Amino acid sequence: MEDRDTWIKQLRYRAWRRGFREHDFLMGTFADQHLANCSAEDLDLFEALLDQADWDVYYWIVGQVPVPERFQGPVIEKLQAMSFTVETIRRTS
Repeated sequence: MEDRDTWIKQLRYRAWRRGFREHDFLMGTFADQHLANCSAEDLDLFEALLDQADWDVYYWIVGQVPVPERFQGPVIEKLQAMSFTVETIRRTS
């Protein structure tokens, strides 16, 4: 496995390049703010979220669909606590 800094850089890159702007903003902002302080276990979980379908993860984050048990924990809770609106995203893009 690559070193931690390289791994985090790769995760940040992937987080900012999702399938649609709102999801890019949520995942990318989370990555920028939190990945450096995450445990290896939480980094694994975030990477697993990046491997899921974009719309599934987005709906979990915004609370439209229940989060599967295997993804429940501090990473998804922090993502859900982030409060962005579509207007916020449009203004910063």
